[in-house]
Amino acid sequence: MPCTVPSPLLERQAHDANARLGMDDDLWVFGYGSLMWQPGFAHTHAVPALLRGSHRSLCVYSWVHRGTQERPGLVLGLDRGGACRGLAFRVEPHLRDEVIAYLRDREQVTMVYREVLRDVVLDDGRRVKALSYVVERAHEQYAGALSHERQLEIVSRGHGQSGPNRDYVLNTADHLIDLDIRDGGLQLLADALRRNE
Repeated sequence: MPCTVPSPLLERQAHDANARLGMDDDLWVFGYGSLMWQPGFAHTHAVPALLRGSHRSLCVYSWVHRGTQERPGLVLGLDRGGACRGLAFRVEPHLRDEVIAYLRDREQVTMVYREVLRDVVLDDGRRVKALSYVVERAHEQYAGALSHERQLEIVSRGHGQSGPNRDYVLNTADHLIDLDIRDGGLQLLADALRRNE
């Protein structure tokens, strides 16, 4: 069974996020993995954006969406260091609570991510605060840096509530190419998965 979300922690995250964002301000959400190709929430814009200080990494064992506790999958997290290119989604103020609730249901099933506001630079040069989900390194689902071979082994067999782990990796890798975002490690993994079909 997946872990249940500790409500005091979610309440503290909600208070922190709301304190830093004015209730009449637009909400921006930074997507770097499946949110890029399947956001699942209403938004008015989806624009290329750069987040500094964290990088995209296949560093989270998935116990729900792409695997189980007995046979984990592997999904992306924002891990410390470097930079990450992704998409920033603009959400109108009247939808902010609905979208944040949706994101918490989707991303915080086992609390492997920290919900934070990070500065991102949009493709037109503007800086905005964006809601971002950063991996919690102290969490037992944090996989750290795995070898290509180990990633391939885990992803090839992973399957969870949202489907096969390989589909998650292939969709993300393809979407990154469409956006002209280079991620050599993810592309190598996608190529290996296709060779093994």
